[in-house]
Amino acid sequence: MGRAYQNRKESMAKTSDAKAKVYSKYGRVIYVCAKEGGVDPDGNLTLRGLIERAKKDQVPTHVIEKAIKKAEGGGGEDFSVARYEGYGPGGCMVIVDCLTDNPNRTFGDVRQCFTKTKCKIGTEGSVSHMFDHSTILVFKGDDEDAALEALMEADVDVTDIESEDGKISVFSPHTEYGKTKNALIAAFPDIEFEVDEIQFLPKNSSPISDDAVEMFDKFLEMLNDLDDVQNVYHTAELP
Repeated sequence: MGRAYQNRKESMAKTSDAKAKVYSKYGRVIYVCAKEGGVDPDGNLTLRGLIERAKKDQVPTHVIEKAIKKAEGGGGEDFSVARYEGYGPGGCMVIVDCLTDNPNRTFGDVRQCFTKTKCKIGTEGSVSHMFDHSTILVFKGDDEDAALEALMEADVDVTDIESEDGKISVFSPHTEYGKTKNALIAAFPDIEFEVDEIQFLPKNSSPISDDAVEMFDKFLEMLNDLDDVQNVYHTAELP
């Protein structure tokens, strides 16, 4: 599984417009998380992780606070999760996660990204079986055995654990997120997570040809330009 979590987005903050999109995406997902799970980060571990990640990505505090206050008010938009699957440039498998207040619009926008790059959007379940829906927690440390013991004592279903370059990476099913994080916090009170996310990790990568790289980049750019798109996961292995 290794560094698979590194294989997504890294290039969205190149311009002020791109930064605004990043802020908007964080604001939306924080709002939804706080509305569904509560506005107190101490009682909503997912929200706490989102806030920490947003701060690391230099999202202004006022953006975070505005989203939480909006959720606290109980009003606002009615966003829902929408997930689309298909085949991208070079035949790679793709999952597109969205938050939308208009599923018909979002589906049309995402489908256009596929069709304009000569790709095919699929049905639910068409490619997701080729990904693991995983909790990923990475923190500084080198005592892999102590971390694994703490997780085992908490009855966490650990799928993988690695220690490399002074960092420990823990992988578990997405349904074990809270249990995994609580076990590590209890075992290491001063822990600071460098990665704290739930992602789709490809079980296998798909090398794509040099000829498909330009179209693949265009495909990702088009998807990332959509306000409703939160994350894009893929199996592509670039040359």
